[in-house]
Amino acid sequence: MSTVDSLVGDIDIADEATAARRFSGLSRKYGAKAGWSGWLFALPALVMYAVFVLYPILTSVQYSFYDWNGIGRAKWVGFDNYVEVFSDPRLLGSIGHAFFLIIFFTVLPILIGLLVASVVREIASKLVSAAARTIMFLPYIIPGAAAAIAWTWMYTPNGAVNQLLSAFGLESWTKAWLGDFTWALPAVGFIGTWVLTGLCTLLLLSGIGKIDATLYEAAALDGAGRWKQFRTVTLPGLKAEIGVCVTITVIAALASFDIVFMSTQGGPGRATMVPGVEVYQLGFTESRIGTASALAIVLALLILAVIIPLQRLFREK
Repeated sequence: MSTVDSLVGDIDIADEATAARRFSGLSRKYGAKAGWSGWLFALPALVMYAVFVLYPILTSVQYSFYDWNGIGRAKWVGFDNYVEVFSDPRLLGSIGHAFFLIIFFTVLPILIGLLVASVVREIASKLVSAAARTIMFLPYIIPGAAAAIAWTWMYTPNGAVNQLLSAFGLESWTKAWLGDFTWALPAVGFIGTWVLTGLCTLLLLSGIGKIDATLYEAAALDGAGRWKQFRTVTLPGLKAEIGVCVTITVIAALASFDIVFMSTQGGPGRATMVPGVEVYQLGFTESRIGTASALAIVLALLILAVIIPLQRLFREK
């Protein structure tokens, strides 16, 4: 009986090994098919991305090495267009304006968003909390061009901003905001603050909702006040969300176009000129395709140079 049992056991083991090999073969076969089918589903999106993103980028890189007006014969100039970008004070000034807008597009929206999110977290009423979230997010869903037009009306000498200042007895502060060489850029920047604050607030509110409530209770038991709870519990818990806000808003500041173009078109003079508007004017107004392409490539590289370290900084460990 022992010999028969051992033979039966060997047969069972052999059957299991055969079944395992068949299953492995089927898994590889159908796994390969599933992989190919996945690429087939992604193919339309990849084609669209290649046609409308990768091809224009490569074409811009090509144009940046030529002197071309968009119609006639292009002339190879090598890196002359890039030398112009880094040596022309006007072009460097537009890049400086874009970095200045980070104060209004990034710093202020995140600070205001942190304050509002902390206040909304304390609101017990779900209805009031939901209404506050909706109201704060509304400016972000408005197109930037429409927001710029609305604020242009409010910035006029008889607009809502000057009327509000006059109502508080600050007539000496009233001015044509978008026509003032000193205040035009901050005025444009404040439009970005108004647009992006709602987005930052919503992202930070979602992050606060994920923080364990027992951490706040433990901090309160240790005698921590609201400020200390905010500094020791809220801020560390929002590291990832703050990183997302910084990434989105810094890109919006450096690549800003619609708000600036619709409100000032870079004026008065060049007081609010930013690279996005500069690329448009160089390419479509002055027909300097090569210089416009070089500035666009430099702007893209600057954005990457700023964003990549920021993402590493805010990456959770």
